[in-house]
Amino acid sequence: MRIITWNCNMAFRNKAEFILQYQPDILIIQECEHPDKIIFKGDLPKPTDTYWFGHNQNKGLAVFSYGGLKIKLLDHNPEFKYILPLKIHSGNLSWTLFAIWAQKPEHHDCYTEQVWNAVHYYSNILKGDNIILAGDFNSNTIWDKPKRIYNHSNLVELLNSKSIFSTYHHYHNQAQGKERDSTLFMHRKFDRPYHIDYCFVSQNLIDKVKNVEIGTYDAWTKYSDHKPLIVDFN
Repeated sequence: MRIITWNCNMAFRNKAEFILQYQPDILIIQECEHPDKIIFKGDLPKPTDTYWFGHNQNKGLAVFSYGGLKIKLLDHNPEFKYILPLKIHSGNLSWTLFAIWAQKPEHHDCYTEQVWNAVHYYSNILKGDNIILAGDFNSNTIWDKPKRIYNHSNLVELLNSKSIFSTYHHYHNQAQGKERDSTLFMHRKFDRPYHIDYCFVSQNLIDKVKNVEIGTYDAWTKYSDHKPLIVDFN
């Protein structure tokens, strides 16, 4: 199974061919227009199923599934707008996916708060196997404020306490905040690299990770300031 998450910086319909060549089974796209606006050209694979959420028809959160996988929305708390609890399933196989596009609360500038609160709210769901949280978290340990309970490091610790781990950090043996690969180059500037996109999975899945790849600056900057995160499982 291959999971890809990518913030495409809008107009996904003009960029779909470049990410679909990587043949995802689950594709999570932030800043994606409503699917009615997308025509998959020529021989591009058509998704088996699609789920989209947004308040702007040009800029929402989309999940596309392939290879016969179907998508079902679970109980979605609207307080966490762009944290979508989804069941991805085919036959007897199923995964619980939280597709994420972290947003700033109205009262301050901490993106992590929304994800932190959602992890607590969905705590019972997160106890199972086949759990995936993937997307644009807009956070990193380098921005921690020690007195803020919902900083990035504490979020990672909270997920780890539930036996949910970052695929990139596990596979590449990297420390949070010291990543050698960047998923964002702010305003597409090479000298402003950050790692803010993640795929966390439950213990039973982390043991099946066979590759984690992040797109390069040269290959992807013409399409977005974010680079795709690609995770392969046995």
